[in-house]
Amino acid sequence: MTPRPDEPITAGPKYPSRRTVLAGLGVLPVLAVALPASTATAAAAVVVDPSALRQTIRGFGGMNHPAWAGDLTAAQRDTAFGNGTDQLGFSILRIHVDENKANWVNEVATAQRAVALGAIVFASPWNPPASMVETFTHGTQTDAKRLRYDSYGAYAQHLNDFYQFMKSNGVDLYAISIQNEPDYASTWTWWTATEIVTFLRNNAGAIGTRVIAPESFQYVKSMSDPILNDATALANLDILGAHLYGTPYANFPYPLFQQKGQGKELWMTEVYYPNSTDSADLWPAALGVGEHMHHAMVDAEFQAYVWWYIRRSYGPMREDGQISKRGAMMAHFSKFVRPGHVRINATANPQTNVYTSAYKGGSTVVIVAVNTGTSAVSQQFTLVNTAATGVSSYVTDANRTLAALGGPTLSNGTLTASLPAQSAVTFVIALGSSGGTDTQPPTAPGTPTATAVTATSVTLSWPASTDNTAVTGYDVVRVSGSTETAAVSSTTPGATVTGLAAGTAYTFAVYARDAAGNRSTRSATVTATTSTGTTTGGCGVGYQVTNSWSGGFQGELVIHNTGSAALDGWTLAFSFTAGQTITQIWGGTVAQSGGAVTVTPVDYTRSIPAGGSVTVGFLANQGSTNPAPTAFVLNGGTCTSA
Repeated sequence: MTPRPDEPITAGPKYPSRRTVLAGLGVLPVLAVALPASTATAAAAVVVDPSALRQTIRGFGGMNHPAWAGDLTAAQRDTAFGNGTDQLGFSILRIHVDENKANWVNEVATAQRAVALGAIVFASPWNPPASMVETFTHGTQTDAKRLRYDSYGAYAQHLNDFYQFMKSNGVDLYAISIQNEPDYASTWTWWTATEIVTFLRNNAGAIGTRVIAPESFQYVKSMSDPILNDATALANLDILGAHLYGTPYANFPYPLFQQKGQGKELWMTEVYYPNSTDSADLWPAALGVGEHMHHAMVDAEFQAYVWWYIRRSYGPMREDGQISKRGAMMAHFSKFVRPGHVRINATANPQTNVYTSAYKGGSTVVIVAVNTGTSAVSQQFTLVNTAATGVSSYVTDANRTLAALGGPTLSNGTLTASLPAQSAVTFVIALGSSGGTDTQPPTAPGTPTATAVTATSVTLSWPASTDNTAVTGYDVVRVSGSTETAAVSSTTPGATVTGLAAGTAYTFAVYARDAAGNRSTRSATVTATTSTGTTTGGCGVGYQVTNSWSGGFQGELVIHNTGSAALDGWTLAFSFTAGQTITQIWGGTVAQSGGAVTVTPVDYTRSIPAGGSVTVGFLANQGSTNPAPTAFVLNGGTCTSA
């Protein structure tokens, strides 16, 4: 990351604006949401299962760069890394490995205080010492820099020397990176994926602490796939680091890492979001940080989330040392989800505009809920396979910042809370026996039966479960392969699932639960196909080219639900007629055969409320012409142009 040219810089050169570069690349994230004004109610309970463990959380934090932004003051260090009132609770500090050893001392004071307050510290270099660098031609850049191939060993020693220097000053680095943003290096040092693999294979093993790579600017998988596919290089990598500038949510998951990265950590080591131009207190823009962190934890399964400058007008701490609204969004995670907590299974998107994640640490479960909608919503949370004894909660919205809330109350492992409009709420739930020792789950519900099937809903009923004490509720899930999505919850052996797409086959199953939080095994499944409904109308699609360059363009699709019922799941079909090919998409998943294109949603665009819309952006190749599609079909019905 570089400082912006319009920022006050205490030292160092001026650099191009990252936003300008993103716009030039055509990868600025597209944000467009049409929200209903009416109050909504929960379509499904958030089912939280503390026995279903995901990634271990290492922590949350930010960067201190004395040379570019000035050092944190003593009071600001405590605000950043303390966890009391009006403190951020950060548990990770990122520092800079200067190419000049004489400047290393500038990193010590803040790092020492962070460690004293319980944080871990890692370091990233922008450049090797000048004696190890050579210039070469990189595209149109004739003075690009890279590490000389005969200096790989000396560079490993340089990184080791920094590690030893910090250790001698009381800061035992948790890890050190090979290079900051090797794929966005017009003003620092370029590395190719092949060069990174070579260094990892032959030199990284000599470094005395954990090694991070590649810290790609946009989490570009072509920078890290070669590492994962090379057993020797992977053996010398400890943490796969990534930056998320302009990275669409659809690119957050990393199946290859889940397949080959066993025993390695996955960190997000730098971002600011959504931009560096707005004040960090601008609301509801700051709420976007909470949603971004949700996707980073749930979709990407990162174990760390690290901001750029800790103290900045657009950062978690304002220049006056006070916590900003963006900082409060981070604190909804960092103050309560502590190092060593484990993310646990929880319904991620129980209703439109609501995003939830859950974490367990010791005898506590933490749930972070983000409501980006303009209306308050009622949301039910149900803990299974455990007992809960109490809950406290904290809210940030337009008028409150990390304010304690009264209630809600727990009953049989379930709580129902009102999530204020455009807010983040963190629930801290105490676990315990609740005076009982019941560990016997209910029997599995009988096979459900589907009746009253319409274009948008299915009514299900099933034979009741039995339990040694009492069955207190049922959770209906949609099943797709090995994936389950919460659909609706009920206290009786029957429920209606709404918000379905017309002409679509759905598979459902049911779980039962008791007062102690024990959950049954899953019932057998039933499949029902919704009716086709109307074949025309009910939808509108806006299509536009938002940016173009020789041989390519950036496009945008705005899908409007003009019907009277919400859509929960959709398929959009259209055709290109001049050989255009989509190469990247965010907000959806694309399949293309010749000119025929099919787009389906990701979790955060799955639901479209009546009168609402979602936006899908994409990059595509083109030939000499770029005509727009002439027709769009949504769930089998032809849409109007919008």
